[in-house]
Amino acid sequence: MGEARLPFRVALAGNPNTGKTTLFNRLTGSSQKVGNYPGITVDRHTGHMQLPGIGHVDVLDVPGAYSLSARSPEEQLAIQTIAGIPPYPTPDVVVQVLDATQLSRNLYLLLQIIETGVPVVVALNMTDMLAARGETIDVPALEKELGVPVVAVSALRRQGLQQLSMRIAEVLGDPDLGRTTWRWEPQQEALLQDITDVSAAVPDSWCRGSAARRRSFALWALLSVDEADELTAVPEELRLAVGVTRARAQAAQRELESEVIGGRYGWIDEHLPIFLRQGASRGPSLTERLDAVLLHPASGFLIFLALMGLVFQMLFSGADPAIALVEDLFGALGGALDDSLKPGLLRGFLVNGVVAGVGSVLVFLPQIMLLFLFIGLMEDTGYMARVAFLMDRIMKLLGLHGRAFVPMMSGFACAVPAIMATRTMERRRDRFLTMMVVPLMTCSARLPVYSLIIAALFPPSKVFGFLPVQGLLMVAMYLFSTLVALLALAVLGRTVLRGPRIPLILELPPYRRPHLPTVLRMVAQRGSVFVREAGSVILVCTIGLWFLLSHPVSPPLDTDYEGLRSAALETLESDALEQRLTAISSQETGALLRASYAGRVGLAIEPVLEPLGFDWKMGVGLIGAFAAREVFVSTMGVVYGLGAEQDEGSRTLRESIRRETHADGRPVYTPLVGLSLMVFFALACQCMATLAAVRRETHTWRWPIFMLVYMTALAWGASFLVYQGGLWLGFA
Repeated sequence: MGEARLPFRVALAGNPNTGKTTLFNRLTGSSQKVGNYPGITVDRHTGHMQLPGIGHVDVLDVPGAYSLSARSPEEQLAIQTIAGIPPYPTPDVVVQVLDATQLSRNLYLLLQIIETGVPVVVALNMTDMLAARGETIDVPALEKELGVPVVAVSALRRQGLQQLSMRIAEVLGDPDLGRTTWRWEPQQEALLQDITDVSAAVPDSWCRGSAARRRSFALWALLSVDEADELTAVPEELRLAVGVTRARAQAAQRELESEVIGGRYGWIDEHLPIFLRQGASRGPSLTERLDAVLLHPASGFLIFLALMGLVFQMLFSGADPAIALVEDLFGALGGALDDSLKPGLLRGFLVNGVVAGVGSVLVFLPQIMLLFLFIGLMEDTGYMARVAFLMDRIMKLLGLHGRAFVPMMSGFACAVPAIMATRTMERRRDRFLTMMVVPLMTCSARLPVYSLIIAALFPPSKVFGFLPVQGLLMVAMYLFSTLVALLALAVLGRTVLRGPRIPLILELPPYRRPHLPTVLRMVAQRGSVFVREAGSVILVCTIGLWFLLSHPVSPPLDTDYEGLRSAALETLESDALEQRLTAISSQETGALLRASYAGRVGLAIEPVLEPLGFDWKMGVGLIGAFAAREVFVSTMGVVYGLGAEQDEGSRTLRESIRRETHADGRPVYTPLVGLSLMVFFALACQCMATLAAVRRETHTWRWPIFMLVYMTALAWGASFLVYQGGLWLGFA
């Protein structure tokens, strides 16, 4: 029988911040794999371990949960994977990780899991930290009360792991060792009747002939199912039964949630003194002393802002050397291929398509990994929970909770890692809503565009004699994008992504020293997921943009550039010849771009851009900027025949922009056009990497397409108002 069921399945469950991930890493070592649960954006961590007398065993790290109750598909995963609701297989044993320092709160989830009838082994973690507080847990007494095996461990110090493995092997050999007849018995007759009524509607496929499982699912449904939940695969008959029961309880002025939750915690409070030995009374703990400062509305907020300032500084400047290294490496590789291959389609494809595409993927890695390093450190120390609590007072006014603040602030550095950082949020609606507005925050890629336009079109004058206009414009663009992001958050949260605001419920764990190997492993996993999934989309888009910008290969041109080169070779020498040949090549590149498919698209969309003050050349720049916003600068350099090496500091490009005129002699670029262009860039989703990240996180093209459409429409509308309003007010 054992051989037929190999490999056995072990599920690792527990509250957040119990050391579950550290224990998972200790048990599985380097055998881990990271995937996704079907249809939702939750990491699925799996691995395997070797057990004495058993051999190979599959291990699943179940997402952390405070209870089996659920309001969203992501939260529903806990009961589906632990209890084995189809399509998920039933685990052969559930290893429940308890934080010994937070035993009262951790026992609630354990009681729910025990009630499902799944074999359980308890890993009592952090007993060393409990001992440091002068407290102890009577493990045999706890084991006797629960009726399942309990093993004291310290995952961080690798203590008790061998004994835990032996107890898991014993339960796999005899599942009855991990089962108990214990169950919580309600005292209210009305609640007992509610459970009986709902039990009749629980699907037989969930129960598998077990009355205990049927009862546990009835209790789960009473706490989870209502008209506002986002749960999937809940039979209509079960929803109807819960609705009738809730209506009856409400008519009788009963609080179902309080009766169930309060009853379970009542059992915990009654039995806790049996196995928890309190130490001598001490003064405030280190956690309590730190919380007095870090959770204070004033000092806590200022400290967090200072910390976020440090994070942004590191994302801006700390990642620069690594970003420059990636750019230099791929620039050198592209240059080597350019020199070694003959001119033609293959060289262009490899240099400007493949090499540039891979480089555009890897260039994001330093910022992504640095941001997740900070997030991992904040989570592992327990500070992230404090941040969520602190910022919840502000974010709840916008329909979100405090966990949304860090991803939104991270958007000032780069939208790609900020979108990936939304994984710290449990609810799908909150995650998606945050993802839809993060790209509106002014990221670092917009700065070169702002710098070029401001320097070229706005004189370095001062307001009130000391405030520089150029600096004020830069600050104004940041404030403008932030204000629009908050407005979009409020509108989308009440329309496309409307839903009830669920109060933020979290546990404030004790402050702990971060376990660096666990944090670094998480950072590496996030980086590899980005390269593997979002990177493939970015690579394909980069190759597509290369094709549009470089084809057709040999279009007919109005100017004979080969003739110009021949004339230069006959009449010029030395430096003058080199400068002339460079200028001819740049002009030819610009002409080829104008004749390319991208140039034709630019000409085709000119009527749409004209009301914004843009011409077809800006349209080509916008198309090129889709690879990355800052590419707008170099694309404009190519359009004006100056070469792709132009940057925002290029005086030549600035002068070309200033001198550009329409056929009637009017300047193309004016301060009003520049302001309209900056507003467009502030609001448009000109970044394929952002769309690829959203596609990776949502597992559908629906949301990235929605983002592209709504942000483009928003950008066009705002630019239209700025430009046409400026003309109406008399600005040229």
